[in-house]
Amino acid sequence: MKYFVASDIHGYPEYCRAILDAFDRENCDRLILLGDLLYFGPRNPLGSTYDPKGVIALLNERKQDILCVRGNCDSDVDQMVLEFPVMADYAVLSLGKRLVYMTHGHVWNKSHLPPLQKGDILLTGHTHVVACEELPEGILYLNPGSPTYPKQDTHRGYLILTEDKAIFKDLEGNIKIEKAL
Repeated sequence: MKYFVASDIHGYPEYCRAILDAFDRENCDRLILLGDLLYFGPRNPLGSTYDPKGVIALLNERKQDILCVRGNCDSDVDQMVLEFPVMADYAVLSLGKRLVYMTHGHVWNKSHLPPLQKGDILLTGHTHVVACEELPEGILYLNPGSPTYPKQDTHRGYLILTEDKAIFKDLEGNIKIEKAL
């Protein structure tokens, strides 16, 4: 399987559209969204192109491709308008011999690990900071950052995850980080 991973769209259709265009270009099997799809929260500025209804329309058109977990800005009302499950706090995938624990990152994160074994992958969003880090526990921590509000001088982008690679790319498809798994 080839997974496309993005997080923290926060209600901006132009970045959602860029993610969906990249998903098509990358020819992935599934689109994994790590939460914070529609709303922006009190920490981020509200931009002139903020339009959660536009994001709803774009994502609902692709509902058959999406596997999503809930972010800290996602709420029960979001599930009423989105046509795919968005309320799970986490999901687990098998990637070869590795377990991938997907969560937004506001509860389970590299400082508060879920029950994982050496060699497993913790996949989160939330921080808006791209990360590819081997933790002391032998767990690989991956974060695709945010296409909308990247922080700490990281790029607007996404992550391609396969059984043998983690590839971080900017929205234009340029490789920023590549790690063999």
